[in-house]
Amino acid sequence: MDVLLGPAREKYRRADDAVSGSGAALELRGLSKRFGDVAALTDVSLDVTAGSILALLGPSGSGKTTLLRLLAGFEQPDAGTVLVNGEDVTRLAPAERRFGMVFQHYALFPHLNVAANVAYGLESLGVQGSDLTRRVTAALELVDLAGYEGRQISQLSGGQQQRVALARALAPEPRVLLLDEPLSNLDPALREHTRAELRDLIHRLGITAVFVTHEQDEAFDLGDRVALLRLGRLEQAGLPEELYAHPASPFVARFIGRSSALPVTIVGRTAHGVIVELHGLRWEVPGSHAATEPGAAWLYARPEALYLTAPGPATLRGTVSRRRFTGSGAAYLVTLADGRSVEVAGPPAAAQAGMEVGMAPTRRGDGGLHLFREEGAG
Repeated sequence: MDVLLGPAREKYRRADDAVSGSGAALELRGLSKRFGDVAALTDVSLDVTAGSILALLGPSGSGKTTLLRLLAGFEQPDAGTVLVNGEDVTRLAPAERRFGMVFQHYALFPHLNVAANVAYGLESLGVQGSDLTRRVTAALELVDLAGYEGRQISQLSGGQQQRVALARALAPEPRVLLLDEPLSNLDPALREHTRAELRDLIHRLGITAVFVTHEQDEAFDLGDRVALLRLGRLEQAGLPEELYAHPASPFVARFIGRSSALPVTIVGRTAHGVIVELHGLRWEVPGSHAATEPGAAWLYARPEALYLTAPGPATLRGTVSRRRFTGSGAAYLVTLADGRSVEVAGPPAAAQAGMEVGMAPTRRGDGGLHLFREEGAG
């Protein structure tokens, strides 16, 4: 490992020290991109701290792959800049940026063996002879494929192919590592194991990384920070815990984790939160919220922010329409009189389908209840 990245670490450290203030190795400033009449990205700004992993999360069409292609240099932005350690690389060709890239389908050459695949990028940089052999060997050792140099790509499993692609990206000692849904082709069990290995390797090497995913679990597991995109715009960026506990918009509340949306009326405030009225009840919603002034609003409730109890005058009444066992507990879908459904977490034996139940806030410290003026699309 030190043979491959020892000198590079010191080089990156000197460059990182020159970055002003924030310690951001990668800075995106006002990036916008259109394809004809479609706005793929609109005014996206992000900082990625040196040595950290940023997860770009969002549904299909959110702009995350376009953003990654702008970072790699495969596309040029209509507006905005990309800075690496303070250097403007916006108009540089992909090879001049010294970024590593791992593609969704790995893009390995089936007619070349493992060593030749890893060597390909190094050879394009003019690395030859014993130095080439040394760096290929070191890159394969990093990803636990030492001794696989002579194997054909067709002889490797999906997980091994993914590691070859990673070794090829790491061999040139990239300033930034870009990963485009690199685990999507693996089966679920292997995917979870491989992403743990990938996270540990990136952190061990201290490489700044950006990866695209549409899976929340993967973003939370791999990303030090998560940036959630929607329709080409940045909805929210921060720690996974921040996006879950403090969603900045109805879309974030729906997309991150699970939430049920209920129409309510804000009727007042207390020292600890907001009083809302729903179905003839008044609940106190603790914490700070996007909506606090009196009037119509939407209450987004996490399943764990409510609990099931016997129907009563202070509870929201409904009928359990479905019970889903989750191992340590269960998730109950409760249908209200107006036809809306609310998901509630509880013990496995709390209720059965068809049972009439009551619901009330758990009064957890971090709430799990969020108020917004508008309803967001899921």
